[in-house]
Amino acid sequence: MYKVTIGAAAVALMVAVAFSFLLSLPVMLLWNGCLITAVDGVHELTWLQAWGISLLFGLLFKTTATTKN
Repeated sequence: MYKVTIGAAAVALMVAVAFSFLLSLPVMLLWNGCLITAVDGVHELTWLQAWGISLLFGLLFKTTATTKN
């Protein structure tokens, strides 16, 4: 019973990490495609750096608003 629960949690964690890496791809492409030529002194981002920026912004700017029905 516990092995199945731990296995499911591990798979869910791996899927979440893979999904977060997939969502960091547009951040990397936009940064490298737009900011490099527009701003002096800005360097290219790697995929891991883009993932870190996405994670940081997700933590800093998380929406906490709730709606009442």
